[in-house]
Amino acid sequence: MGTTKIEIKDLKAGFGGLSVLNGISLQISEKSITAIMGPSGCGKTTLIRCLNRIHELTPRAWVKGEVVLDGANIYDPEADPVAIRRRIGMVFQKPNPFPTMSIYDNVVAGLRLNGVRDRKILDSVAERSLRMAFLWDEVKNDIKKSGAALSGGQQQRLCIARALAVEPEVILMDEPCSALDPVATAKIEESIMSLKQDYTIVIVTHNMQQAARVSDLTAFMYLGEIVEFGDTTSVFETPKSELTEKYLTGKFG
Repeated sequence: MGTTKIEIKDLKAGFGGLSVLNGISLQISEKSITAIMGPSGCGKTTLIRCLNRIHELTPRAWVKGEVVLDGANIYDPEADPVAIRRRIGMVFQKPNPFPTMSIYDNVVAGLRLNGVRDRKILDSVAERSLRMAFLWDEVKNDIKKSGAALSGGQQQRLCIARALAVEPEVILMDEPCSALDPVATAKIEESIMSLKQDYTIVIVTHNMQQAARVSDLTAFMYLGEIVEFGDTTSVFETPKSELTEKYLTGKFG
């Protein structure tokens, strides 16, 4: 698939005495969409939360192993977690716009945190990010309206725009459409597929059809391990593992 952007090496993670990931190794290709699918509780969310060091913010969380971004291990003692989270953005399952802020202020919040004050830059980034999230045409006349006043699907696209504004290299998405109706889901999928020209995207989904529609590569996880990984067409049409086949045909999950 081309250049490796992130290489995960023997990653183990959990909480206190509980182990959630049991030695994950995986290569994420640059400027592609990698879907991680599997039944609830298999470790999908923990895995992507380890990819930008959000997992460690949870009490009693622990991580072992390496996550190598462009040749450097993000868990190196010298690595700055804040800088890593700037390079690897995250869109969560539930839309979480800042409720007291306008649409505009939501999008540029990260830039302002980084000290950007130039109104021309902020305006330009706000428009560009909202266009990339396929939201600009719907909100351009109401940019001062509260982000919380948008519909669920629009809020999720606002969160995508907010993640894009700080110009990350990688975007992680944790079940970004699970709370949304089919129309809103289609818009977000359209946005995701257009973003891979410029970004490396990892999407966690329990929706097999979504993985088949949007991703180039698919990993199937079960009980904290990667059972199968390959190009999406091969995984869906000729799965190598009996477990993958059973999941895809609805025999469990």
